[in-house]
Amino acid sequence: MTRHPSSTQESVRTGTVRAGGGRPAAPPALAGLPEIADPLALSTADARALSPALFRRLRMLDEGTAEYSYVRNTLVEMNLSLVKYAAARFRRTSEPLEDLIQVGTVGLIKAINRFDPDRGCEFTSFALPTVLGEIKRHFRDATWAVRVPRRLQELRIDLAKAGDALEQELGRPATVPELAERLHVTPDEVDEGRLAANGFAGHSLDLPPGEEAEGGGLPDRWLGSEDTGFERVEDLESLKPLLTELSERDRTILSLRFGAELTQAEIGARLGISQMHVSRLLARILGQLRTGLTGPGAHVRTG
Repeated sequence: MTRHPSSTQESVRTGTVRAGGGRPAAPPALAGLPEIADPLALSTADARALSPALFRRLRMLDEGTAEYSYVRNTLVEMNLSLVKYAAARFRRTSEPLEDLIQVGTVGLIKAINRFDPDRGCEFTSFALPTVLGEIKRHFRDATWAVRVPRRLQELRIDLAKAGDALEQELGRPATVPELAERLHVTPDEVDEGRLAANGFAGHSLDLPPGEEAEGGGLPDRWLGSEDTGFERVEDLESLKPLLTELSERDRTILSLRFGAELTQAEIGARLGISQMHVSRLLARILGQLRTGLTGPGAHVRTG
């Protein structure tokens, strides 16, 4: 999974989040700003009330200066509750909440950089879509077990939504043609989207038996095993020249016994001989074939 920089790494690179343990004093050039002892402890209402003044001052400062970093750091910390609120929407996913908060913080920083307080829009209304978009982009680009094209990732989501809607309308699961008609795509594209959905999550090869792995781990069910059919083909090919050496009656007995699966008594009735005679003939024929396969000179016959 692609990891976004931690808050400490981000502070070293951009000065957005402080690496130090304590809160530094405001630079002298920022005299007149409201003193905020701990931005992380501010309530949402207080953060909304103080943010406009900080944004107006931020637009007056040059990026890269200590004053600019201090103000932007303060805005980030004051509004981290917004990031946590957005990340909590995805708490039922497999992604750790801490990772989602890191990703959302990147979105918060982008929103702070783009926000213009003179437009009269409240910052939280402006920033929330940006934070959510950054988290959704993370899911799209970094959480798939197998990387698939963006077109198929979006088609997977559309198929899920259309499937749910059609199932409620029809009272049954939607068919491929019905899904294709709803989404204005071809049935082949529907099949492709369903196949691509298998790449979202993977399973360990050592997955223990359970509801999703009945009958043992994945190696027991998915990996190949020795195919005895090849040996049977070799035996049949080796028998062909030996069968041509048998008499017509011997081949008929073999055909009735192992092809038609008749009993020795039924074979004797057909050929007008006793069951005992059939038994002796079968023993002789099979012994002759066995010797031809395994005895001296067998390699000459089997070539």
